Amino acid sequence: MYFAALLARTEDGWEASDTELDDVETLSDLADLAREASAEDDTVLVLIEQEDAWFGVVRVDGEDDPRIYVSDAAAAARSSYGEILLTDELLGREPGDDGPDLDSLDLDGTEDGEPASAEDDEEETGSAETITHSPLGDGEILDDLGVSEKELRALDAEDALSAIAEALGASEVLETVR
Repeated sequence: MYFAALLARTEDGWEASDTELDDVETLSDLADLAREASAEDDTVLVLIEQEDAWFGVVRVDGEDDPRIYVSDAAAAARSSYGEILLTDELLGREPGDDGPDLDSLDLDGTEDGEPASAEDDEEETGSAETITHSPLGDGEILDDLGVSEKELRALDAEDALSAIAEALGASEVLETVR
Protein backbone atom coordinates (compact mmCIF):
# COMPACT_ATOMS: atom_id res chain seq x y z
CA MET A 1 0.00 0.00 0.00
CA TYR A 2 1.05 3.55 -0.61
CA PHE A 3 -0.21 6.96 0.39
CA ALA A 4 0.33 10.10 -1.65
CA ALA A 5 -0.83 13.61 -0.92
CA LEU A 6 -0.27 17.09 -2.26
CA LEU A 7 0.31 19.97 0.14
CA ALA A 8 -0.06 23.32 -1.57
CA ARG A 9 1.00 26.47 0.26
CA THR A 10 -1.44 29.33 -0.08
CA GLU A 11 -1.86 32.76 1.50
CA ASP A 12 -4.17 31.14 4.05
CA GLY A 13 -1.84 28.24 4.95
CA TRP A 14 -1.57 24.74 3.55
CA GLU A 15 -4.21 22.93 1.51
CA ALA A 16 -4.06 19.17 1.20
CA SER A 17 -5.44 16.79 -1.40
CA ASP A 18 -4.91 13.11 -1.81
CA THR A 19 -3.76 11.98 -5.18
CA GLU A 20 -3.60 8.83 -7.22
CA LEU A 21 -0.30 8.12 -8.90
CA ASP A 22 -1.60 5.41 -11.24
CA ASP A 23 -1.45 7.70 -14.29
CA VAL A 24 1.89 9.26 -13.32
CA GLU A 25 4.76 7.68 -15.23
CA THR A 26 7.55 10.24 -14.95
CA LEU A 27 8.83 12.93 -12.63
CA SER A 28 7.62 15.46 -15.19
CA ASP A 29 4.08 14.07 -14.90
CA LEU A 30 4.30 14.32 -11.12
CA ALA A 31 5.56 17.91 -11.29
CA ASP A 32 2.70 18.83 -13.63
CA LEU A 33 0.22 17.26 -11.21
CA ALA A 34 1.73 19.31 -8.37
CA ARG A 35 1.59 22.53 -10.38
CA GLU A 36 -2.11 21.94 -11.10
CA ALA A 37 -2.75 21.91 -7.32
CA SER A 38 -1.62 25.53 -6.99
CA ALA A 39 -3.52 28.49 -8.40
CA GLU A 40 -0.38 30.62 -8.14
CA ASP A 41 3.25 29.59 -8.48
CA ASP A 42 3.30 28.66 -4.80
CA THR A 43 5.21 25.81 -3.23
CA VAL A 44 3.62 22.38 -3.60
CA LEU A 45 4.91 19.31 -1.78
CA VAL A 46 4.17 15.81 -2.99
CA LEU A 47 4.41 13.46 -0.03
CA ILE A 48 4.62 9.73 -0.75
CA GLU A 49 5.03 6.80 1.61
CA GLN A 50 5.08 3.13 0.79
CA GLU A 51 4.17 0.50 3.38
CA ASP A 52 6.22 2.20 6.09
CA ALA A 53 9.35 1.15 4.13
CA TRP A 54 10.29 4.51 2.63
CA PHE A 55 8.99 7.99 2.07
CA GLY A 56 9.63 10.62 -0.53
CA VAL A 57 9.16 14.36 -0.80
CA VAL A 58 9.00 16.20 -4.11
CA ARG A 59 8.98 19.98 -3.93
CA VAL A 60 7.74 22.04 -6.84
CA ASP A 61 8.16 25.82 -6.68
CA GLY A 62 6.41 27.34 -9.70
CA GLU A 63 8.18 26.42 -12.92
CA ASP A 64 11.47 25.50 -11.20
CA ASP A 65 12.75 21.95 -11.58
CA PRO A 66 11.33 19.65 -8.92
CA ARG A 67 13.52 18.90 -5.92
CA ILE A 68 13.47 15.34 -4.59
CA TYR A 69 14.28 13.56 -1.34
CA VAL A 70 13.89 9.79 -0.84
CA SER A 71 14.45 8.24 2.60
CA ASP A 72 15.60 4.80 1.40
CA ALA A 73 16.74 4.59 -2.21
CA ALA A 74 16.92 0.79 -2.37
CA ALA A 75 13.41 0.34 -0.98
CA ALA A 76 12.08 3.03 -3.34
CA ALA A 77 13.78 1.34 -6.30
CA ARG A 78 11.63 -1.74 -5.69
CA SER A 79 8.46 0.35 -5.90
CA SER A 80 6.84 1.55 -9.10
CA TYR A 81 6.14 4.87 -7.39
CA GLY A 82 9.68 5.13 -6.08
CA GLU A 83 11.05 4.57 -9.56
CA ILE A 84 9.34 7.81 -10.62
CA LEU A 85 11.45 9.71 -8.08
CA LEU A 86 14.75 7.92 -8.73
CA THR A 87 15.77 9.79 -11.85
CA ASP A 88 19.05 9.19 -13.67
CA GLU A 89 20.32 12.53 -12.38
CA LEU A 90 19.44 11.65 -8.77
CA LEU A 91 21.18 8.28 -9.12
CA GLY A 92 24.23 9.87 -10.74
CA ARG A 93 24.05 7.94 -13.99
CA GLU A 94 23.84 8.90 -17.62
CA PRO A 95 20.31 9.22 -19.05
CA GLY A 96 19.16 5.98 -20.62
CA ASP A 97 21.68 3.87 -18.66
CA ASP A 98 19.32 1.63 -16.74
CA GLY A 99 22.02 -0.77 -15.62
CA PRO A 100 22.23 -4.35 -16.82
CA ASP A 101 19.45 -5.69 -19.02
CA LEU A 102 17.62 -8.25 -16.89
CA ASP A 103 16.95 -10.50 -19.89
CA SER A 104 20.69 -10.83 -20.50
CA LEU A 105 21.58 -11.70 -16.90
CA ASP A 106 22.40 -15.28 -16.01
CA LEU A 107 20.40 -15.41 -12.81
CA ASP A 108 21.29 -18.97 -11.77
CA GLY A 109 25.05 -18.33 -11.74
CA THR A 110 25.87 -20.70 -14.57
CA GLU A 111 26.18 -20.31 -18.28
CA ASP A 112 25.69 -23.26 -20.62
CA GLY A 113 25.81 -25.56 -17.61
CA GLU A 114 29.27 -24.40 -16.48
CA PRO A 115 29.72 -23.20 -12.91
CA ALA A 116 30.44 -19.51 -12.58
CA SER A 117 33.95 -18.68 -11.45
CA ALA A 118 34.80 -16.26 -8.66
CA GLU A 119 36.43 -14.02 -11.28
CA ASP A 120 33.14 -13.81 -13.21
CA ASP A 121 31.28 -12.91 -10.01
CA GLU A 122 33.70 -10.08 -9.24
CA GLU A 123 33.41 -8.74 -12.77
CA GLU A 124 29.59 -8.73 -12.68
CA THR A 125 29.40 -7.21 -9.20
CA GLY A 126 31.84 -4.47 -10.04
CA SER A 127 30.00 -3.42 -13.16
CA ALA A 128 26.45 -3.48 -11.80
CA GLU A 129 25.27 -0.34 -10.07
CA THR A 130 23.93 -0.88 -6.60
CA ILE A 131 21.44 1.37 -4.89
CA THR A 132 22.00 1.56 -1.17
CA HIS A 133 19.53 1.65 1.71
CA SER A 134 20.30 5.27 2.42
CA PRO A 135 18.65 8.63 1.82
CA LEU A 136 19.09 10.14 -1.60
CA GLY A 137 18.39 13.57 -2.99
CA ASP A 138 18.11 17.09 -1.63
CA GLY A 139 18.31 16.84 2.15
CA GLU A 140 17.75 20.61 2.42
CA ILE A 141 14.43 20.38 0.56
CA LEU A 142 12.42 21.54 3.61
CA ASP A 143 14.99 23.73 5.40
CA ASP A 144 13.17 27.00 4.76
CA LEU A 145 9.90 25.38 5.87
CA GLY A 146 11.21 24.37 9.30
CA VAL A 147 12.55 20.84 8.77
CA SER A 148 16.34 20.69 8.71
CA GLU A 149 18.32 18.07 6.81
CA LYS A 150 19.31 16.43 10.10
CA GLU A 151 15.67 16.21 11.19
CA LEU A 152 14.58 14.90 7.79
CA ARG A 153 17.21 12.15 7.79
CA ALA A 154 16.24 11.14 11.35
CA LEU A 155 12.59 10.54 10.45
CA ASP A 156 11.27 7.00 10.54
CA ALA A 157 9.31 6.02 7.42
CA GLU A 158 6.39 4.93 9.58
CA ASP A 159 5.51 8.45 10.81
CA ALA A 160 7.59 10.74 8.60
CA LEU A 161 4.75 12.36 6.68
CA SER A 162 2.90 13.18 9.89
CA ALA A 163 6.07 14.64 11.42
CA ILE A 164 6.71 16.76 8.32
CA ALA A 165 3.12 18.00 8.27
CA GLU A 166 3.34 18.81 11.98
CA ALA A 167 6.48 20.90 11.42
CA LEU A 168 4.76 22.74 8.57
CA GLY A 169 1.65 23.39 10.64
CA ALA A 170 -0.34 21.26 8.20
CA SER A 171 -1.03 18.11 10.22
CA GLU A 172 -4.79 18.72 10.42
CA VAL A 173 -5.18 19.25 6.68
CA LEU A 174 -3.03 16.20 5.90
CA GLU A 175 -5.12 14.01 8.23
CA THR A 176 -8.28 15.03 6.36
CA VAL A 177 -7.00 13.29 3.22
CA ARG A 178 -5.25 10.35 4.89
